[in-house]
Amino acid sequence: MIARQAGGILDFKSAKVAKGKGSVARIYFAATGSRFWRACADYDPMIIAILLPWSTSFVVFVLILWLFAIFPRLDTSFLTTLRHPVSLSALALVGIATLGVLWGEGPWWPRLLAIGPVAKLLFLPLLLFHYQRSARAHWVLWGFIGSCSALMLYSFALYFFPELRLVSVSAFYNEGIPVRNAIDQNQEFAFCAFAILLFAIEAFRRGRARLGLTLIALASLFFINIFFIALARTSVIYIAALGLILAARLLPLKAAALAAVILVAGMATVWEASPYLRGRILHIAVEYQEFRDNNQPTSTGLRLQYWNSAIRWTAEKPVLGHGTGAARRLYDEAAEGKEGAWGHKIGNPHNQLLFVSIEWGFIGCVLLLLMWWRHYAHFREEGIVALIGAIIVTQNVFSSLFNSHIFDFTEGWMYVFGVGVAGGAIMRKHRKERAFGCGSR
Repeated sequence: MIARQAGGILDFKSAKVAKGKGSVARIYFAATGSRFWRACADYDPMIIAILLPWSTSFVVFVLILWLFAIFPRLDTSFLTTLRHPVSLSALALVGIATLGVLWGEGPWWPRLLAIGPVAKLLFLPLLLFHYQRSARAHWVLWGFIGSCSALMLYSFALYFFPELRLVSVSAFYNEGIPVRNAIDQNQEFAFCAFAILLFAIEAFRRGRARLGLTLIALASLFFINIFFIALARTSVIYIAALGLILAARLLPLKAAALAAVILVAGMATVWEASPYLRGRILHIAVEYQEFRDNNQPTSTGLRLQYWNSAIRWTAEKPVLGHGTGAARRLYDEAAEGKEGAWGHKIGNPHNQLLFVSIEWGFIGCVLLLLMWWRHYAHFREEGIVALIGAIIVTQNVFSSLFNSHIFDFTEGWMYVFGVGVAGGAIMRKHRKERAFGCGSR
């Protein structure tokens, strides 16, 4: 035994290492048993949330540090967390990705590397475990919202004063985009806007009108940035879906219907007020016509071609797919010898379900849909935490109609941390309710 349990958490002060072995383990557990490393278990996720809108390499670095901090805290109750449907459904997807290496084609190394984008789901049980015990889940949320607020203000400043740009971005459209691209930025800003609106509603319910109005103003800035500064067109779909779903969950039937009418009216107002939004949406028809008539590699045309190819490859091996890593290989082969945008090696079909169907067929699609369903079902109760979890899952499902967001870096880690932290907080609440119920008998 490395260490004995005390109160369900490893007792570092009494940790003992087996005789004859474990000098490295002794040093490791002694170091990670310090107050600093115990604090890192809470501070590191908050730091990751702050860094995520801005960086990738620093996020990975802090993720590794968090693993060192959380590992010694695991006890036998972690097995219970692993058996929870939220964990099992995610682990099943990782499992088929791992097994899919066996029936894939091509060199082994690219197939093994292709597990990486799915492997981030392994962090989900760890987050669930930790935030069942930690009362600091809100640190992660406010760290992320605070960081995105700074990014949003910088985005406005950059739009009006382009000379303030500090780093270049590779996106084809970069006005008002400080880092990465409009897709990532919209994903972050839309989540923040809806989460802030939930707290605004709660503030009004408690009679704190001034705070409620301040929060509405902040949420409005996020929406204004999306619709007037830098728009990824797919965000319009999940923003509308989130508005309708939250109205249905927060309001009685008649009030929800009225809210839906108000939402439609609001979208119509934004449509009229934003020539930028109208131009971006209406240009879809132009792009489709150029693709259909002239075989031009427009954004819409490319996506349609990616989907057609994915459907064809799925039909070739519908049950178990072509194996892990097959999507990149097949798209790379399809791009060989072509010029311009048609020759770009994209590696995925810009649709999560089609991506999964190429690599793991019908079985993989069932596991993906089951994971989404089990995760959303975990957040079907009342309360702000459950609604925030529902926002994360709903946003990921609808945005994944046009992107492979579970496997992308920013959106994928948003999903893992959103479900893991909020899901753990829900489980913590359930544990406290059970303890209270037992104690009151």
